[in-house]
Amino acid sequence: KEKTYMVWLLRFYFIFMGLIYFAIGVWAIFSHISFLQAVGLNIASDIGLSEIGGIYGGLNICIGVMCFVGMFKQNIGIFAVKFLTFLTGSIAFGRILFSFMPSMPSFLNSFFIFEVCAFLVGIFILANKNKSEYIAKV
Repeated sequence: KEKTYMVWLLRFYFIFMGLIYFAIGVWAIFSHISFLQAVGLNIASDIGLSEIGGIYGGLNICIGVMCFVGMFKQNIGIFAVKFLTFLTGSIAFGRILFSFMPSMPSFLNSFFIFEVCAFLVGIFILANKNKSEYIAKV
């Protein structure tokens, strides 16, 4: 029963994270103006646009693909969970640190909530990964 629970949690995690990251990447590449408005960024030069395409576009698309592949390849799946846990935890930590700077906004926003939830789910999965032979059943 516990193994079945972990299999479904991992399926949901990989599908949800894969869709989110893939969609963000596609959005950043194909509709960069609306993407920039949504995340509150302004670009001052061509190199800035290149950074949006590379970091927000390419990186997020590849993270999404990694999640989808991770459903079927155990070594990639474990790496994906570790990577996403580290990534989301680090971004949330950076937001908290940045909020301590004078006249900076609070860290509490919808992005932060997503990052903390993804971090906590990732920690849970990693702490319980030995309780499931999930890749073969996902």
